Amino acid sequence: MSSSVPARAVKKPTDHPSGDNRFRILEATMKRHQYQPDALIEVLHKAQELFGYLTDDLLLLIAQRLKIPSSRVYGVATFYHFFTLTPQGKHRCVVCLGTACYVRGAATLLAALEAQAGVKAGETTADNRLSLLTARCLGACGIAPAVVFDGNVAGHQSVDDVLEQVKGWLDE
Repeated sequence: MSSSVPARAVKKPTDHPSGDNRFRILEATMKRHQYQPDALIEVLHKAQELFGYLTDDLLLLIAQRLKIPSSRVYGVATFYHFFTLTPQGKHRCVVCLGTACYVRGAATLLAALEAQAGVKAGETTADNRLSLLTARCLGACGIAPAVVFDGNVAGHQSVDDVLEQVKGWLDE
């Protein structure tokens, strides 16, 4: 009698214990950049794209794989406005508070959005439907006040415009 033992899947060192394929994709991104510390921003972008936000564990993993101090990774992740360390809502609304937008009523837009959504800027609604954010400048001064709805820049916004857009998201 011959006993046949089922072959076990051989784990590669790049496989994550959770089996989550997103880690394999992140690893491939770092490998493509040859694990160079200069690729940190690109790697953080990919990590956020894959996971939605950057957890402490994810930042530590990136620091380890790129062989750079975790303080540097955390510093870059917190410096750039694009990166977030907290879960984001299904929809994102970013109000520009740059000078041109501010002068043309961005603060009023933000106050109306905060009141409708029941959250302050930088927060996400309890049901995770909306993250309300601000930016220092979108570089869209000619169409001020500008608001970004799920990655799409909308210019010349009024209170009615932004409330109508967000109302649809909150009523989903």
